[in-house]
Amino acid sequence: MKIAYIFPGQASQFVGMGKDLYENSDVARQRFAQADGILGFKISQVMFEGTADDLKQTRVTQPAVFLHSVIKAEIFGESGITAVAGHSLGEFSALVSNQALCFEDGLNLVRIRAESMQKACEKTPGTMAAIVGLDDQIVENICEEVDGVVISANYNCPGQLVISGEKAAVQTACQKLSEAGARRAIELAVGGAFHSPLMEPAAEELAKAVEATRFSIPSCPIYQNVDGMPQQDPEIIKNNLVRQLTSPVRWTGTIQNMAKDGINVFVEVGGTGKVLQGMVKRILSDAETRAL
Repeated sequence: MKIAYIFPGQASQFVGMGKDLYENSDVARQRFAQADGILGFKISQVMFEGTADDLKQTRVTQPAVFLHSVIKAEIFGESGITAVAGHSLGEFSALVSNQALCFEDGLNLVRIRAESMQKACEKTPGTMAAIVGLDDQIVENICEEVDGVVISANYNCPGQLVISGEKAAVQTACQKLSEAGARRAIELAVGGAFHSPLMEPAAEELAKAVEATRFSIPSCPIYQNVDGMPQQDPEIIKNNLVRQLTSPVRWTGTIQNMAKDGINVFVEVGGTGKVLQGMVKRILSDAETRAL
C-alpha cells in the first residue's frame, strides 16, 4: 500500500474552519498566533467568526486554506507517506508537509501569492467557468476559436474542467460550449482569471519571493500541477510554483501518474475533505480515498 497526501486549494474554505483545531491543540494555537503575526491581521478571527463573503477574499482564502491543511497534517499526519500533491494553492501546503518549506516561509509565500493575485485581478478583470460533459480536446479547440484570452485552466477530472480568461471571451466560450453539447457551462463566482495569462503580473511578483526563499530537498516527491510529474529538485519545484499561476492545473494527469507509480491510497488533508476525494474517484474508480 502506497499512501499520498493531497491538499485542496481555493473553494474548499468554510465558515468556522480551524476553530475545533484551535480549541483542542496547543500546536494549532501556536500556528494561528504565528499566522496572525505574519499576515498582519487576525486571520484566526476571520476563519472562526467571519462570513462566507469574508472568506472569499483571495487574500484571506488562500492563507486560510493553507493554514487549515498544514495544521491538520502536523497534528494528525502519519509517517510513511510516499508522495504529496496539491491542487493549485494546495501545492504550498504539500511542500510544507514534505519539509521542502518551513511553515513560516510557506505562509509568507502564500501571503505574497494571494496579494499579488488580487492586485492582478483588480488591474485586469477576468473570470472562470465550469464546463461539464465535454472531452478536454473539444473544450480546448473551442477556446482557441474565441477572440480574446480564454484557456482551459483546471483539468479536474474526465468530463469536468474549468476555463479562465477575459470575461467576454469566457462568456462567448460558454455559449459555444453549450451549443457543442456541454451539460453545464456556468460562470463561477471567483475573483479573477486564475491560471491564465492574466496572472502574469502576479507570477512576476511571486517569482521574486520564491527566489529569495530557501527550499530544501523534500522528504518525498511532490507531483506538480504544471505537468503532473514527481519532483524533488528544489530548483525545478520553485520554477513550477511560479509557472503554475499562468498555466493549467493538470489534476487528472497528476492523479493518473501517481497511480502509475503505485500509489493507491489518497488522503485529502484540509478543507471539507470532500472536493479532492470526489475528483480522485472520478479519475480512478478503484482508488481508496480518505480525509484527514
